[in-house]
Amino acid sequence: MSDVQPADFETADYRSVLRRLTTLDADAADLRAEARRWHDGRVAAADQAVREADEGLAGAAQAAEQAQRDLEQVDARALGLWAEYVHKVGPVAERYGRTMPAASIPRQRGERDAEDYLEEVAAKVKYIPPKRPLNVGVKGLFALFGLVSGLIGGLVFHALREAAGNERTGTWRDALPVVALVVLLACPVLAVVAAKKVADRRQVGLDAATVATVLITGLVTGGLVVAAIGL
Repeated sequence: MSDVQPADFETADYRSVLRRLTTLDADAADLRAEARRWHDGRVAAADQAVREADEGLAGAAQAAEQAQRDLEQVDARALGLWAEYVHKVGPVAERYGRTMPAASIPRQRGERDAEDYLEEVAAKVKYIPPKRPLNVGVKGLFALFGLVSGLIGGLVFHALREAAGNERTGTWRDALPVVALVVLLACPVLAVVAAKKVADRRQVGLDAATVATVLITGLVTGGLVVAAIGL
């Protein structure tokens, strides 16, 4: 660069001024080139940042779609497990609400995902506890079912026979003896149904011997009531 400054132009000779002007033009060209390089670099960096942002946005959108599909699958399976649980336990499930409870975040999640929790719930839903054995008290209760059913059946049998009378009228009253016999035989069967409900609620097994006990007790009691009252 020339040592001639703008203030020296008045005293500088022609050659010094010419050299100075030439040097200024070269300096301006260098500055313009540097400015272009800076601008091009900034544009390239901005373009790279935009491309990366677009790629990140596309990846986020794809991840959001996958997360939505996973959520729908988890909700569908959870609803199926809830329906299976309600079908298994019956009205007991209403203590959690009439519909599927809202999802909650476990306190200690660790590395487990939703599929792990669903598998755990499925295992618990499918688990069937072993039936408890019948004790003397439950057997006595079932025998009482048979006794009460026989008593009711015998009394209804007698009432229907009394309503039918001994003469044939050609009306619906003539069918009352048959209805009375059906009621007498149906009461012990209804007692077995009631015993089955109680056994399921108490989670005890209702074996064939217990069923026979209820039926025989009901039929014998009904027969004794009929015999005592008189046909």
